[in-house]
Amino acid sequence: MLESLKQKVFEANMLLPEYKMVTFTWGNVSGIDRESGLFVIKPSGVDYKTMTADDMVVVDMEGNRVEGHYKPSSDTPTHLELYKAFPQVGGIVHTHSSYATSWAQAGRGIPCYGTTHADYMYGEIPCARCLTKEEIEEAYEKNTGICIAELFRTLKIEPMAMPAVLCKNHGPFTWGKTPYEAVHNAVVLEEVAKMAYRSEIINSKIQPAPQEMQDKHYFRKHGANAYYGQE
Repeated sequence: MLESLKQKVFEANMLLPEYKMVTFTWGNVSGIDRESGLFVIKPSGVDYKTMTADDMVVVDMEGNRVEGHYKPSSDTPTHLELYKAFPQVGGIVHTHSSYATSWAQAGRGIPCYGTTHADYMYGEIPCARCLTKEEIEEAYEKNTGICIAELFRTLKIEPMAMPAVLCKNHGPFTWGKTPYEAVHNAVVLEEVAKMAYRSEIINSKIQPAPQEMQDKHYFRKHGANAYYGQE
């Protein structure tokens, strides 16, 4: 079932240790097949060194395991809520990458200080609120996804223009049209988080990049008249 998607999700998961985005098993990638209403996700706690494409778990949109000999990632309910809230998304990544997680633990969004950030993410990378005691105790992972979706609705953020979020006291989630693109955005997020941290150390009075520069760099890659890259 969904053998091609399983392979893509497996390969995307294997990119996390390759790009030093995970320690031990602290991360997961999923990918969705919108036509069937099923998605594929990494199994919970399985070592990357031994994991295979056959270990990927197929889950339905009610969170039920449809196929797979392992339990799906413990973050599956978060992925599910994001797929429900963001219909354009085809793949999701969660990591505890060091710099992005540091911003999340500090409860701060990442301002756009330069063009590397602006090339991929439009505006400040937001940080979602901490969950309430009740939300944590009742359905922690599901409520994490609901909280992210609520933040994007409240701030009127377009999820494909801002394919990343920080969860306070937790860590980052990223997404994209495909599992690979979601991983790509996770790597970019970590680099942007690192650059922003260093920039604030170098200049404690730093201000975000001028809006016209942010617009130029984002829209030259993603706008209707984008010209970056090849035809």
